[in-house]
Amino acid sequence: MSIDIPRLQPALLEQLQGKLKLPAYDPSATGIGIVHIGPGAFFRAHQAWYTDLALKYGGDWGISVVSMRSNDLAKALTPQQGLYSLVLLDKTTEYQVVGSIRELLVAAEQYEQVLQRLAAPSSFYVTLTITEKGYCLNALGELDLTHADIQHDLQSNVKARSAIGLLVQALSLRFAANVPPFVLLSCDNLTDNGHKLRNAVLTFARQKQPALANWLEQQLLCPCTMVDSITPATDEELPKQLASELGYQDNWPIKREKFCQWVIEDILPAHRPAWHQVGVTYTQDVKAFEKAKLRLLNAPHSALAYLGSLCGLETVFDAMQQPALRQFVQQLAQDEIIGSFHAPAELNPTEYSVDIFQRFDNPAIRHLLAQIAWDGSQKLPMRVFPIILDNLAAGRSIRLLSRVVAGWLLFIRLRYQQQPNTALVDPLANTLLDCAAACSGDAAKDTALFVALEQVFPPALQQSNSFKAELTSAYQQLCPLLLSAQGTDVATFLQDLVK
Repeated sequence: MSIDIPRLQPALLEQLQGKLKLPAYDPSATGIGIVHIGPGAFFRAHQAWYTDLALKYGGDWGISVVSMRSNDLAKALTPQQGLYSLVLLDKTTEYQVVGSIRELLVAAEQYEQVLQRLAAPSSFYVTLTITEKGYCLNALGELDLTHADIQHDLQSNVKARSAIGLLVQALSLRFAANVPPFVLLSCDNLTDNGHKLRNAVLTFARQKQPALANWLEQQLLCPCTMVDSITPATDEELPKQLASELGYQDNWPIKREKFCQWVIEDILPAHRPAWHQVGVTYTQDVKAFEKAKLRLLNAPHSALAYLGSLCGLETVFDAMQQPALRQFVQQLAQDEIIGSFHAPAELNPTEYSVDIFQRFDNPAIRHLLAQIAWDGSQKLPMRVFPIILDNLAAGRSIRLLSRVVAGWLLFIRLRYQQQPNTALVDPLANTLLDCAAACSGDAAKDTALFVALEQVFPPALQQSNSFKAELTSAYQQLCPLLLSAQGTDVATFLQDLVK
C-alpha cells in the first residue's frame, strides 16, 4: 500500500466530507462518560456505533476502551485518535467513520490509569463484551470462587486479573470517595446477563469487603440486555478496499451486516446517552425478546442448517436461494412459531420475522450452515423443543417443526456416512454417531433410537405419541436427502418439502 495515502485521523475528516458518513459531532470536544471492557470487533460494530449515532444529540458520552491484556487495538487506533471505519454489508455496501472512542487503555500496562478512569465521577456507564468465559461463572451461572483469576483477585489488592475483580476494585474506590456506582451493562450474548453480572460482582464484594457489598446491594444497576448483529472478522482485503475506494488508510477497520439490534432493560437512570433516538429498544421484559430471537431467528437458522446441509448447500444465503427452502422456513415461522409465544409490546413478531429473512438473504454475509449445525444436541432443546411442547399443549401443528428435528437426525446420519472426513461437532458426538450406526432405514425404529436419548429429548416429548408419529413421518419423507447430499439433484424433491 502506498505511503502517499493519508492515514485516518481527525484532520482528515474534512477532506472525506461527501465520500462516506462521518461523525455528526466533534469527537475531540466530547468528554468521556462510558468505559468499555473487552473491545472486540462486535463492540466496535455495535455499542460504539450506537453511541456514535447518539452523540449527535449531545452529551459527554465518549468511550474509554479498556483491554484487559492485549494491546493490539490500542496500537492500531491510538495513532488514529480512536477513529475507525465501519463497513455495513448488504445488497449494497455503506461506509462510515465512527468517532465515539476517545481513549484506549490496556489494564496489563496501565492499571492505575484504568482504575482512575473507572473511579472517576464522570464515568457513569461501564459496558462489557468479555465473552461468557470472561465472567468466571460456574455451571449454575454463579461466580466460580475456585477460578484461578478470582482466587488471585480475592487474595491480592494489586492488579486484578479478572474483569470482575477489576470492577469491584474500582467500585471500592468510588465507595470510599462517596461516588455513586457506575451502571454496569453486559452486552454479551448471555441469558440474564445483567442479573448474572450483578450477582457475580456482589458475590466477589461479599468475600472481599462486606460493607461495599451492602452498599452495592442498594445502589448497583445492572440492566439485562440483548444484542444481535453478525460481525465477520476483518480480513486483509478490507483495508485495501478502503484505500482503493475512499483514498485513506485505516489500521483496523471492521465490517458487519446492516441489521443491528440492542435491547436494554428499562431501569437506566435519566442521565443516559440518547440511545433511544438511534434505534435502541428499552423494555421491561428482555426475556421476551430473547425468546423471540430463539424462536424466530435461531429455530429457522437450525432448519436451514440441517435441511440445507442435506441438500449439499454451504451457506445460509445459498439455502435461501432454493425457493422450497425459503418457503419452508417462512411457512415454519408464520404457521408454527409466531403463535407459540407472546411477543413483548415493543416487538411486532411478523415484522421481526421479515427482518430476519432479509438478513438470511444477505449476499455479503457468508454464514456457514455447517457452523450453525454445530452442537445440535444443545441447541435444539433450546430452539425447537420448547416450541413443539407449547404447540402440542395448545393443539397447534408441529408438522414443520418435526421436519426440522428429522433433518437433524438425518444430518447426524450423513456425518456418520462421511466419517472421518467430516466430523460431527457436538458434545454428544459419540453417542449420536452410535445411534446413526444402529440405524437401519426403518423410520419408526431409527427415530426411536434418538428419541430415547434422555440427554437430548425431554420426557414430555419422549412420551408424546403425536410428536413421535410426526417425527417418524417427517423422517420417512426426508430420507431420500441422504442420497441427495451425495450429489444427486434435489430440486424435484424440495418441491414436496412444504406440502
